Amino acid sequence: MKKQAQEDRSRRTVQVSGLTIDEALEQASIELNIPLKKIEYEILEQSSSGFLGYGRKPCMLIAYEVITEKDSGFDSDSFDLDFDTEDMMGDVQKDRDGEIIIHLRQEGIFLKILPPVGKGKKATERETAMKLKNRGIEDYNKNLMTKIVKNADGESVRIGDYAYNPMNDALITVEISDLDMKANIVVKEPGPGGADITADSIIGLLKANGIIHGIMEDEIADFEDHPVYDKAVVVAEGSKPVNGNDAKIIYNFSESESQVSYKEKRGKVDFKEMNQIQNVVEGQILARKVPFEEGKTGRTVTGKLLAAKPGSDIEFNLGKNVKISDDGMTAIAEINGQVLLISGGKISIEPVYLVNGDVNLKSGGNIIFLGSVMIKGSVEDGFKVKASGNIEVMGNVGKAELDAEGDVIVHQGINGKTEGKVRAGNTVWAKFIENANVDCEDVVIATDGIINSNVISNRLIVCMGKRATIVGGRLRATEEIHAKTLGSVSGSETILEVGWDPRSKEKLQKLEKDLSTQTTAIDDIERNILTLENFKKKKKKLPDDKEEYLEELKSQKLEIHNEMLRLEEEIKTIKEYLASLKYVGKVSAASKVFPGVRIMIKDAPLRVRNDFASVTFVNEEGDVKAINYEQLEEDLTKNR
Repeated sequence: MKKQAQEDRSRRTVQVSGLTIDEALEQASIELNIPLKKIEYEILEQSSSGFLGYGRKPCMLIAYEVITEKDSGFDSDSFDLDFDTEDMMGDVQKDRDGEIIIHLRQEGIFLKILPPVGKGKKATERETAMKLKNRGIEDYNKNLMTKIVKNADGESVRIGDYAYNPMNDALITVEISDLDMKANIVVKEPGPGGADITADSIIGLLKANGIIHGIMEDEIADFEDHPVYDKAVVVAEGSKPVNGNDAKIIYNFSESESQVSYKEKRGKVDFKEMNQIQNVVEGQILARKVPFEEGKTGRTVTGKLLAAKPGSDIEFNLGKNVKISDDGMTAIAEINGQVLLISGGKISIEPVYLVNGDVNLKSGGNIIFLGSVMIKGSVEDGFKVKASGNIEVMGNVGKAELDAEGDVIVHQGINGKTEGKVRAGNTVWAKFIENANVDCEDVVIATDGIINSNVISNRLIVCMGKRATIVGGRLRATEEIHAKTLGSVSGSETILEVGWDPRSKEKLQKLEKDLSTQTTAIDDIERNILTLENFKKKKKKLPDDKEEYLEELKSQKLEIHNEMLRLEEEIKTIKEYLASLKYVGKVSAASKVFPGVRIMIKDAPLRVRNDFASVTFVNEEGDVKAINYEQLEEDLTKNR
């Protein structure tokens, strides 16, 4: 394109005029000093023959030299088109022969030659002469006719006079039909010496008959070149009124609860992930109203207005926890929860999701809800329930996953089969916890017992019923672990840890393990570096691959060193935090403690080797001591 622009700037152009295009081109050939065949031109102003010779105007052109492939250095063989030429040519007109068009007007005989399209044939002088003869025209400028045929530029040029007889002009009549929605013309062929019909005369006659709208100017222009006689031709059409569309509500959620989307895992459909709950958050736009349209007025060909019917309005139908925006065009959620479209198209948000039975495939699979979940039955093995509020289960929880930002309440028990997980941002309540993993921010309460489970609590772990026993597993609480019985007659290992932030301590242990691993790795790297450097001192130079390996080891050493510094800093921060904690920490058994129980209060360990009755363990000066049983200070039953 840049090259093309440079060529365009370098072209010599001249502005010329003449009574005809040929005359103007001859003048351009002289001024540019090039032959006619190397001239291209653009018409600035068409010539006009005037009326009876008066008011004649010359045509004006801009002429310039044709740049050929040879002149421009363009190599068509090396030019690669980066587009689909078939697509570009899809709208190009098919092959068409050149066309000869003759107009007999009051001013004289006019000849127009249209060029061929594609592989069409050019119009010839012989064909043109024959067509003129068929129109009864034999006296005309034959030299000018030859030039017009040769140029075939589509311009209408006067080539002579004829014996004009206005009495034999083509006659035109106008008809208005279809309730003023259409205007037709019927043209009678001109007689000898009569003038052909013109587009201007057709349009003028239409307007004279009051037709002012929908005039089809392109079709009329084509009619001038290709007249149809003694047949009605549509030349104007009115525009029908377009009624306005009704207002409608567009919902930003599925309108049908029966529409289910499935997730895939490794190419297989996971029927547990049916995604039937449509969660929304406070402030979310639930639906938008598209306003009704007034409609588009129509017009007859005579200009009469045709009224359109406006669309009808519609109002939002709102249920609970939904509000309308100030402009009345959007429905907005007032709370987090499940959006529903209930009878009558009412939009509502429920803060509690209710399952009237067990959580399984029949109920819709896994549950993820921005609110609280109430389950009338149980949660079966392999299913997940996640909620931003509470989760309450009237039945049991199996090898499942429960995750709530609030409380988890299980009216029966949790049997995780070693893989089940329960996490709560507040409290976990259950009749019993067995072979499960429980993690909560506040209190874990089990009325019958905790068996072979992994339990972490940021405050208390409490077994407070008649059979409230903790047997097996590992339990960690920041403040206290309290039960009726700890351990069992069989001596099952039961690990109880208090006095620390359990998560921070767990993270500290992981960081220390990572630091140990990095220390071992850097020791190995330093030994390898030392070996290579000693070899280099003896041989003065290492082979290229060994030198490259040495540099790689040094780079690895630097990375590991930086990682160790980061780990040491993080370990230091956590240790300072743990040291600052004021928790005393204690472990209490209202009835009995069996051998096999291991107690850790802060850094002080104790392995129970003898039975204890009604006892509380505390940390005194770095040692775990047994003191008289202390009842739980906080009455947790009132919170239940």
